[in-house]
Amino acid sequence: MCGIIAYVGPRAVVPVLLDGLKRLEYRGYDSAGIAALEGGEIRVHRRAGKLRELEESLRTETFEGTIGLGHTRWATHGRPNEVNAHPQRDSSGQVVVVHNGIVENYRELRQRLTGLGFEFASETDTEVISQLIAWHLRDTPDLHEAVRSSLKELQGAYAIAVMWAGDADTLVAARVASPLVVGVGDDEVFVASDVPALLPYTRRIIVIEDGEIVRLTRGGVVVVTDGEGELLEKTVEEISWSPVLAEKGGYSHFMQKEIFEQPRALADTIRGRYSEESGKLYLDNLETVEPNLKDIERVVLLACGTSWHAALVGKYYVEELVGIPAEVDYGSEFHYRQPVLDEKCLVVALSQSGETFDTLAAMRVAQKQGAPVVAICNVPGSTLSREAEGVLFTHAGPEIGVASTKTFTAIIAALYMLAIQIGRVRGVIQAQRATALMQDLIRIPQRIEQVLKLDGQIQELAREYARVSDFLFLGRGINYPIALEGALKLKEISYIHAEGYPAGEMKHGPIALITDEMPIVALAPAGRVYEKMISNIEEAKAREGRIIAFGYEGDAVLEELADRFVGLPATTELLSPILMAVPMQLFAYYIAVRLGCDVDQPRNLAKSVTVE
Repeated sequence: MCGIIAYVGPRAVVPVLLDGLKRLEYRGYDSAGIAALEGGEIRVHRRAGKLRELEESLRTETFEGTIGLGHTRWATHGRPNEVNAHPQRDSSGQVVVVHNGIVENYRELRQRLTGLGFEFASETDTEVISQLIAWHLRDTPDLHEAVRSSLKELQGAYAIAVMWAGDADTLVAARVASPLVVGVGDDEVFVASDVPALLPYTRRIIVIEDGEIVRLTRGGVVVVTDGEGELLEKTVEEISWSPVLAEKGGYSHFMQKEIFEQPRALADTIRGRYSEESGKLYLDNLETVEPNLKDIERVVLLACGTSWHAALVGKYYVEELVGIPAEVDYGSEFHYRQPVLDEKCLVVALSQSGETFDTLAAMRVAQKQGAPVVAICNVPGSTLSREAEGVLFTHAGPEIGVASTKTFTAIIAALYMLAIQIGRVRGVIQAQRATALMQDLIRIPQRIEQVLKLDGQIQELAREYARVSDFLFLGRGINYPIALEGALKLKEISYIHAEGYPAGEMKHGPIALITDEMPIVALAPAGRVYEKMISNIEEAKAREGRIIAFGYEGDAVLEELADRFVGLPATTELLSPILMAVPMQLFAYYIAVRLGCDVDQPRNLAKSVTVE
């Protein structure tokens, strides 16, 4: 879950590295560092803490190199301090490495290398990689070959970039189960963990696959080989993302900007995928799995974190619209069970980044059992999108804030369209109904714009409740997952304890917690469980619970019952989770801001969980 950036070309390297690290800091922010090669010597500069600590320390330093590496860290092996920060060097200081992932056999390798005379300075598994490459350089003056030989001895998941003082024109990078992309410019090349780091310089990328090694040399030369050294032909892809999408654009935080981008993100996710004339959906990249859809007997949705909550909404869509069983599983649990799957079970894997380790592992278990897999993700070229049989991209644009917002609602919209498409293929949804369902979805971006106009009202709520230590979020039916998501958002960015529950379960335990000091956030839009939800609110109210209710505007019952009521524009029951999610995001955001929390980079979290 660390961020890697590397560059070789005509530019001064340090500004390129720092700019790339700023765009990757969401991947880790325990420490940061850079290395540059100049005059045959590698200079390394590192600092513990946020990237600003590194930037400040570099104000008095002068670097003239045009080749180098940078890294922002989320600690796995070793405490987050300067010694354990990357880049990591070998004993001689001639080889430097930046690394994202985990070397599982680092203890054995460290013991062996110590016996060979190498001295270790850090607690990291990464230092083992630099020492191992230095050992193989004794047998060859070719960095690419030394890296290739070293990788044969590593076990685990990694993406690395390597620089050697003996070759001022070459970088080498490689990956196994961790993301890595190459950016191709004019007479310059880049390597990074994620596309946003490349956007200011190029939108031409090469996706590096598992087991591949890439040599980057001056003049913009890129050579990719497999683990045996065989040359591979790679396609240069054009990324459509605009650099401005990765900037704050006048907002205080990326998370705030991304909340307010949701009307655009949803419109882009829907656009071009529906024909009103024919009632057909055109879901790109699903052609290979569509023949399977007619015969599937159940759907399994795999995800982690916020995507898991979206999957719970997707379960409702599949069962309501298609009429077949659906189940939701955590990726991290699924691949350690013995799941029963076959070709009649459609697996839908959800991941914003397309690089979530547990979801990828779960998907591979499903594929081994013959189940067709459809991925829903936001990042073209990601591992999930490449390995799945079919893929449905959300078009939310880059999401920098660690707490997912716009990608959450975009994934729900994608699940809604996927369920309609399955229903169409199976003949249970006719063209007229598909048209009505899609028209409801097409109106959602405008509804969200109306919800965002409640920003001031939600700020006032945050001001009133920011000092509360515990919250209970309640929902029923299709909005129970949004209660879970609302509680998660508050925990993630404000560090306030919050729990999400199905409101009907409150009387089976959580009701014991209710006092006048614990606010209850109740999600109660009109629908088939509305009356039941009102009864649950009454139960909480009878025990002096403080009720913050979210429903539809004009709801006199809720307005009378609740201590605070927020009225949203009405929509269909199936699409109410998308609207209900937005005020949950704003509420968590403004509480975190009032508490002075680091909204975009909450402690201990990283954007893409690419390690187990």
